[in-house]
Amino acid sequence: MNDRREPRHRIRARQTDSTLTVYQAYRPEIGGPAARTGRFPSSWKRDRMTWIKPSFLWMMYRCGWGTKEGQETVLAVEISREGFCWALRHACLTHHVPALHGDRADYARRLRQAPARVQWDPERDLRLAALPHRSLQLGLAGEAAARYADEWIVGIEDVTPLATEVHARVKAGELAAAARLLPEERPFEVDAEVLAPLRA
Repeated sequence: MNDRREPRHRIRARQTDSTLTVYQAYRPEIGGPAARTGRFPSSWKRDRMTWIKPSFLWMMYRCGWGTKEGQETVLAVEISREGFCWALRHACLTHHVPALHGDRADYARRLRQAPARVQWDPERDLRLAALPHRSLQLGLAGEAAARYADEWIVGIEDVTPLATEVHARVKAGELAAAARLLPEERPFEVDAEVLAPLRA
């Protein structure tokens, strides 16, 4: 995790040949039914952008190990690689980069039309301190959110107990034991031309 040779932009995820796992955190009224049924309940807002994160530790940073209000249930959502790649191909960076996007007005138009958005934030270590390399977050709206909910999901698991256990080991100073509990996240291979317009 602290390897200085780590590229600044790289997607890392728990994965199989056909799927990868992303993380989200919700209030129990949404997270509980989602984990039990493998689908988001009707109270899940389809008209809002939903952010998925392949990094377990970045999710822990975002939700405070499942202690923040409204983020008490941490979900591991297994989705199809095909769906994730579709989202990347239809995504736009969340901020304007002149070298990539040219005119700001053109970029603003592309951003409004894109069903997915990419943001890179510093990856986190076990103490949730920022690392030099970046972690991808993928925002899904409109068509992308609908595809995510209805087509891409293979399974949903409540990993709040895992978050609690890892956090307890970290607080106890047992970092090696905490690290052994983490999901194995390997580099996710995607065509270079897909990521090229999303690195900045």
